[in-house]
Amino acid sequence: MLYLVHMVVDIPDTVPADVAQETIAREKAYSQELQRSGEWAEIWRVVGEYANYSIFDVENHDRLHEILSGLPLYRWMTIKVTPLAKHGSSIR
Repeated sequence: MLYLVHMVVDIPDTVPADVAQETIAREKAYSQELQRSGEWAEIWRVVGEYANYSIFDVENHDRLHEILSGLPLYRWMTIKVTPLAKHGSSIR
């Protein structure tokens, strides 16, 4: 199943810089592992924001929830999930 996921990160100013940097490093490693597996199929930065749009290709809603809630930055994110279906006019 394909999903378009919009993630906006807002790390509170009260989080110590070393904690924020360590969490960001864990986030990068986690996301790259999922990219290598193919479950995190695409990731695109939103220009000028600490946000991204990503495409996930996972077996079901539960797996997507497991992935998203496992993100190290999850507690500081606003996430919007849009399930995707093939468009009838697509040539792919």
